Amino acid sequence: MTTHSGGCHCGDVRFEVDAPADLDVSYCNCSICRMSGYLHLIVREQAFRLLTAENALSTYSFNTGVARHYFCRRCGIKSFYIPRSNPDGVSVNARCIDPGTVRSISVSDFDGENWEANADSLRHLTA
Repeated sequence: MTTHSGGCHCGDVRFEVDAPADLDVSYCNCSICRMSGYLHLIVREQAFRLLTAENALSTYSFNTGVARHYFCRRCGIKSFYIPRSNPDGVSVNARCIDPGTVRSISVSDFDGENWEANADSLRHLTA
């Protein structure tokens, strides 16, 4: 495992995440992920550490309200969130990891437009 650092565009939000140097991430085609270009690195809650005070964040929820999307209050970047598929974990936006610790990124498609039919395929990521 490697400790990766990352954060938002302006630097107000910073985090660390323990994950392999070779990342397996998902590209979801649901409306919010498609519009933002989010690349999901879903990890157990214990593998993620927010290094910034929570008052630097703004929260957005929609539909069922289970997912909690966290955005930087200043620049608006969503560098991580609590996913509906894995509410016991954290989804880090792989695009927000600082250069230097990621050796490779393998991207798989996830059909989030048909979320209900496909969500179970992500549950193993935090099991």
